[in-house]
Amino acid sequence: MTQAPARPDRSTPRDAAEPQRRHLGVLVIGSGFAGLGAAIRLRQDGREDFLVIERGSEVGGTWRDNTYPGAACDVPSHLYSFSFELNPAWSRSFSPQPEIQDYLRSVAAKYDLADKHLFDTEVTLARWDGAQRRWLVDTTNGAFSADVLVGAVGALAEPNLPPIKGIETFQGKVFHTARWNHDAELAGKRVALIGTGASAIQVGPAIAGRDSTARGGAPGVAHLDVYQRTAPWVMPRHDRAYSRLEKLAYRRVPGLQRLAREAIYWGRESFMLGFGYRPQILQLAQRVAERNIAKGIPDDAELRAAVTPDWQIGCKRILISNTWYPMLAQDNVELVTDGIAEIRENAIVGTDGTVREVDAIVVATGFHVTDSPTFERIVGADGRTLAQVWAEHGQQAFRGAAVHGFPNMLFVVGPNTGLGHSSMVYMIESHVNYLSSALEAMQHRELATFDVRADAQREYNAALQRHMKQTIWTTGGCASWYLDAHGNNTTLWPAFTFLFRRRTRRFDVAAYDTTPRGAGRDVRTVSA
Repeated sequence: MTQAPARPDRSTPRDAAEPQRRHLGVLVIGSGFAGLGAAIRLRQDGREDFLVIERGSEVGGTWRDNTYPGAACDVPSHLYSFSFELNPAWSRSFSPQPEIQDYLRSVAAKYDLADKHLFDTEVTLARWDGAQRRWLVDTTNGAFSADVLVGAVGALAEPNLPPIKGIETFQGKVFHTARWNHDAELAGKRVALIGTGASAIQVGPAIAGRDSTARGGAPGVAHLDVYQRTAPWVMPRHDRAYSRLEKLAYRRVPGLQRLAREAIYWGRESFMLGFGYRPQILQLAQRVAERNIAKGIPDDAELRAAVTPDWQIGCKRILISNTWYPMLAQDNVELVTDGIAEIRENAIVGTDGTVREVDAIVVATGFHVTDSPTFERIVGADGRTLAQVWAEHGQQAFRGAAVHGFPNMLFVVGPNTGLGHSSMVYMIESHVNYLSSALEAMQHRELATFDVRADAQREYNAALQRHMKQTIWTTGGCASWYLDAHGNNTTLWPAFTFLFRRRTRRFDVAAYDTTPRGAGRDVRTVSA
């Protein structure tokens, strides 16, 4: 199983011999949609002094890593792409993982970004050096320094592995959906699926047998135990293949695909009325989800009750599937709602004492979203890591991009930028606008550093959390991975996405302490 990276050793004295470092204007960490978007914008702005560091062997991020059977997007295809690179060749209304990965490869190739990437390279430590006014970045493939550091690692990067007693003693295959073991032969085997989230409801039907090959999977398992801690709400998936004529029209008719994209965007944006402003509106969606349960499990009232959530729809991520409930009703599938007490060499023991023998375990327990190990590797101006700062007060950033005490660093989709209703690519492009504007301000105003003021960050997040209190994510009666250790939703943006776009259009330099180039390191100004 994948182990969380060790915490960086920061005990080396500052006056110890420094490695020879390659200096860059901008260093980007990560090359999924966020990192690629940042790299493309840097090139479009005429900035060539940048590098993208990526721990994987190619671009793609989560779409490179999540290759499990049935993997697909739950945002409509025409909206889940860069606005400047529409793809008329999508095969379906909801794109499968291989198509999205191919799209990202093609975009990277079109903008000739291969020479701007360093692949198979892990960042082991990034620390701010106040004397040099730059970031010092250590990696598994050399040392670097940079005027500006861009965090584009994404929220779905570090698999969350459950600390289950005895899991290390299991003799069969154990792997997370985000690290799918394609050498593991599951056909005809007894398999346990731990989790019932977005990945689980895709991989389950793809491996469970019957028509699993038609669902993007391999020949089915002999038996599947599905371990459910909390039942999700699952809406119908309105997915279909695009005809050759439709794809030809999107390619040849000017503006048609952009019009389709706009229609999808505003349709999705209307969901925010229920999520963020009037949760009672979601009762209609909940009735649709209840009918989806009844349709998928028509003959088993006990099973229907077990998969019906006891919280209001929208409080957790709403899932979409036409195959999840029919799969749970199959004879070779058992839904287990008791907890797991321990794992033995060839079995899982439930909290009720039931022993279920299994040959393989698939872990679908999500990701480290609010406690990513990456945060342990970023050290700010006062010597504390980002993880330590956020552990004290919770994840906070100004505009979701800048964190006080971490000068010259911007996130592309940081805290409170996630969505429960629309495309993250829209949010990524908004933050890329903010990054571009920040670099322009540095150049125009001849700034050496910028650091968001503590009061600006505090006021921004206080207002955000006040609005969060009226959303379904607070009032819906559930606990979710959206919440951090302090009980705050630091994951999602609680309002319309066009409002976020408006607020990140320009770098609001007045909210930052800045240092001009050439001034002594103690000179700090507030730019107006």
